[in-house]
Amino acid sequence: MSETRLDTDFVRAQFPAFAEPSLQGQAFFENAGGSYACQPVIDRLTRFYTQRKVQPYAPYEASRLAGEEMDEARARMAAMLGVDSDEISFGPSTTQNTYVLAQAFRQWMSPGEAIIVTDQDHEANSGPWRRLAADGIEIREWQIDPVTGHLDPADLEPLLDETVRLVCFPHCSNVVGEINPVSEITAMAHAAGAFVCVDGVSYAPHGFANVGRLGPDIYLFSAYKTYGPHQGVMAIRRPLGALLPNQAHHFNGDVLYKRFTPAGPDHAQVAACAGIADYVDLLCDHHDGPAGDAAERAGFVHDLMRAHEVALLQPLLDALKDRNDLRLIGPSDAAMRAPTVAVALNRPGEGVAAALADHGIMAGGGDFYAGRPLGAMGIEPENGVLRLSFTHYTSAGEIERLLAALDKVL
Repeated sequence: MSETRLDTDFVRAQFPAFAEPSLQGQAFFENAGGSYACQPVIDRLTRFYTQRKVQPYAPYEASRLAGEEMDEARARMAAMLGVDSDEISFGPSTTQNTYVLAQAFRQWMSPGEAIIVTDQDHEANSGPWRRLAADGIEIREWQIDPVTGHLDPADLEPLLDETVRLVCFPHCSNVVGEINPVSEITAMAHAAGAFVCVDGVSYAPHGFANVGRLGPDIYLFSAYKTYGPHQGVMAIRRPLGALLPNQAHHFNGDVLYKRFTPAGPDHAQVAACAGIADYVDLLCDHHDGPAGDAAERAGFVHDLMRAHEVALLQPLLDALKDRNDLRLIGPSDAAMRAPTVAVALNRPGEGVAAALADHGIMAGGGDFYAGRPLGAMGIEPENGVLRLSFTHYTSAGEIERLLAALDKVL
């Protein structure tokens, strides 16, 4: 972790939402559903729509610039993630990116071969794979601890054999929050001859992972949860991408970043994703970070974000873990988890979120498309959970306001 302290005043100045009059007096604790957009993303999106909203890659100036901005976004996102630029694909959502991938695996695999999924996942990295059972693919479930929600790598070992082609799991769950050891699990799967698909949607808002170093074959996340536009971002490593059948137009089959994008991408939103990289660079330079490659700089910012979040998260966990009117889901040690905190109550979480709104707390309640993990932990589906999620732009004062509001509502 970096010893430099995050300058939250500087951070919040990069997000217009904090200066928006209609949002004053409210604290945002539903970041796991989508973060605020940073100014560089908004600037790029505005410029594209006002100056370059034409079909890209034609020879005239506006079109040429539009295509260059899209290429810039792909190259810079790839560099931060430690992969090659053609290994990054954009799609309308992570759910749809995963669905397209599942169709490719359906064509590539044979009946009797197996895919391992977990019951800790958001439905996006579970449902599309489970549907392949209708085509004769064996689906094996790697199950969580029903009390803690923990996903134990030791329980994966008995599920692995020579018929397993893919292991799917989350970097961290959107309700459990515990950070899973991606490198360890990936090494186990690779040793058994299987590929690995990691859902990074709930982890990426808290710092971009170095996918190249971690080693999974597929890593997915949502740009609208990492301060950007509503796009799904997918890193798929070249050996696997070339092996799977093309899912796009036949004439795009030889371009890796087009193979798994059946429809044309949203040009403006793809281009605006370069603003995410702009924001990471702003944070790195403001905090005197390294001047090295993009992955090193993103790693420095990752550690800045995580250190700030852990410091704010631990008091919240301490306040929740010993209450007898709720059940804290996931670890109570902030260093082990993301600041996505779900609590089960004896009443619907959605109603408690509504009550918190009266105190200026924007939070969420429900199952958050995580019905499988909640069911595995014995949580009543009609109640769901109250979810309190924040990110690095959250302040210590907002945590104090949240705790005070919780005391009043609970």
